[in-house]
Amino acid sequence: MAQFMDLRAFILRARVLKFYRQALRITRRAPEHTRDELRQTVRVEIEKNRHCDDKAKIRFLISEGLQRLKGLDEMLDMTGRS
Repeated sequence: MAQFMDLRAFILRARVLKFYRQALRITRRAPEHTRDELRQTVRVEIEKNRHCDDKAKIRFLISEGLQRLKGLDEMLDMTGRS
């Protein structure tokens, strides 16, 4: 039987998926020799917390991930990768 989510859980899930897609887009800008490793790191971090049900922790993880992603994006900007 399918398990239904409440609206907040649905929105939070959408935010996680949006973050994941954004992270994968940014990894495309990385140098070729590090791209696969970055993608794997992103996937491992997402999978590590896949079964987390604590909404506050999920929001915290998204926030922390966005900060790390911003740092990576800025670093790639400095190296001239676009």
